[in-house]
Amino acid sequence: MSRNMKQWLAQLREMPEKKALPVLSFPAVQLMGISVRELISDSDRQAQGMKLVADRTDAAAAVSLMDLSVEAECFGAPISVSDDEVPTVKSSVVSTPEEVEALAVPEIGAGRTQIYIDAIKKAAKMIEDRPVFAGIIGPYSLAGRLLDVTEIMFYCYDEPEMVQQLLDKVTEFLIAYGQAYKEAGADGIVMAEPLAGLLSPALAEEFSAPYVKRIVEALQTEDFLVIYHNCGNSTIQMIDSILDTGAAAYHFGNAINMAEMMTHIPPDTIAMGNVDPAGQFRNGTPESIREETWAIMEACCKYPNFVISSGCDIPPLSKWENIDAFFEAVQEFYEKKRMA
Repeated sequence: MSRNMKQWLAQLREMPEKKALPVLSFPAVQLMGISVRELISDSDRQAQGMKLVADRTDAAAAVSLMDLSVEAECFGAPISVSDDEVPTVKSSVVSTPEEVEALAVPEIGAGRTQIYIDAIKKAAKMIEDRPVFAGIIGPYSLAGRLLDVTEIMFYCYDEPEMVQQLLDKVTEFLIAYGQAYKEAGADGIVMAEPLAGLLSPALAEEFSAPYVKRIVEALQTEDFLVIYHNCGNSTIQMIDSILDTGAAAYHFGNAINMAEMMTHIPPDTIAMGNVDPAGQFRNGTPESIREETWAIMEACCKYPNFVISSGCDIPPLSKWENIDAFFEAVQEFYEKKRMA
């Protein structure tokens, strides 16, 4: 269903009690009794998984798989797939200016992209009580998977023109990919740009932010939002260039102090974070996740533009008792605040 997403975001900001918006999709495998391998290969299962998660949780929106191997695979990167972990890229595909120049921009629908697009189309018809966001990788993070996540940082100094040429190509692809999600019925995308969190602020300003901004300007409209995610530990230092991307909202990982980050966010802009996905959702207990959720909310809910979330994508085998405890903690926090 079509909805005014800028209005939805404004209403979320104005609500005194805000629903949580975690990056939650892969744990659907437990509800379905299937493997990650089966989930990533079938659009029906992905849509069904999103629907099951939506039915079980009171999240502000539904978010599709944050699988950062999909786009790299389209460019020819070999990936590693397992039954219980999110797929990963095994090795780079380019390493010289000549190879970058020869690299073709793949058609949308290549690799598994059509599966993921079809999943969003189906999920958008099944989930009507909240927005549906597709997951997509950011430009520098995709370029890093194609050049090697470590080597690209050296290339930024030694071969900047090569990196920029690759960024131009991946940005072209990501704009087309985002457009396909829009046409499939998504209400927006959550763009994960975690690799940029390893850069210095100056390098992030040169090799990440301008390309993210290009994607935002090409895709973001009244009925389609871009939420920017970065779980790096230097996002506070690079917040000026991050905000300059013009994304509708921002999502940060647990490597930073969320309360400190909130002091840098304009009051009319929503920022989300940052309960530890591995330490709490995956390996914590209902008691520990409740404690961390409350601590973050105590520190951050004084900012009307803060929305509680996971710090990153919640791992597939995270215990549902922990996930349920997170949502219960959010509800209990607001109930206590209401009664105070």
